[in-house]
Amino acid sequence: MGVTILEVIQRSADFLDKRGVSAPRLQAELLLAHVLNMPRMNLYLNFQRALSAQEADTLRELVRRRGRREPVQYIVGSASFCGLELAVSRHVLVPRPETELLAERAWTFLRQLPPDRQPRALDLGTGSGCLAIALAAQAPQARVDATDLSGDALNTARQNAARHQVADRIEFHLGDGFAALEQGGCFDLIVSNPPYIATAEIQALEPEVRDYEPRVALDGGADGLDFYRRFAAEAGAFLRPGGRVMLELNDNGAARVGAIFEQNGWAVQAIEPDYNRFQRIFIARPASQPHDVAARSGVV
Repeated sequence: MGVTILEVIQRSADFLDKRGVSAPRLQAELLLAHVLNMPRMNLYLNFQRALSAQEADTLRELVRRRGRREPVQYIVGSASFCGLELAVSRHVLVPRPETELLAERAWTFLRQLPPDRQPRALDLGTGSGCLAIALAAQAPQARVDATDLSGDALNTARQNAARHQVADRIEFHLGDGFAALEQGGCFDLIVSNPPYIATAEIQALEPEVRDYEPRVALDGGADGLDFYRRFAAEAGAFLRPGGRVMLELNDNGAARVGAIFEQNGWAVQAIEPDYNRFQRIFIARPASQPHDVAARSGVV
């Protein structure tokens, strides 16, 4: 008789625990649910079911990969973001819960714009497309543009947009930030989860991040602020009156990013915390924007 679901979960969790994987039982269950093509909670209803030899061999290889600290999302090929199941691979960052807060803040802003405005949003460095797709799904009146340096990342984002039936409202652009776009103030909202890790700090990251996620999406330069300097200098030309920018921040980047934007003629509207009370979501508008125009958007 083959090994049972309960036995293989216990053995896999022990293996992963010895290799420093956090939440090893959860990781084992996620991998097994993927192999068996069943919801994870259904494993608990089938603890005594025996695995076939092929299932056991497949699981064993996936557990070995996880033991080498490959992210479980890359192993199973998908990740959840704002209730959307998205394809992911080593060409894109794994979407984080913190970025869901940015997405929610952004679509709330778009929903509050006047209906006749035909809102437009821009996602710089879209990766898997998680932000762009969440905005299109949650603000159906809006059109979204999304850029990325990586053609492989854009292919993943297009696949995800098609899967969630928003591809007709998202236009993808291959290129380096604003250089991928035509010049002009087209957008009510610009969002980004940029590279913000200082180069020297990357080696200290967890192996799942350091060894597997795309470095170009992590490395923010010597002090982690290269993206913000460029963005602050260039973004204003692409905003409509009343527009906003919303960016994700590093754990300790709020004061420095705020200073960069203020030096470039922006008014910081808000810096909001994540689930761990780190200042994570940065919101700003051009300082020259008349207050009454800004107020019509209905947000800070």
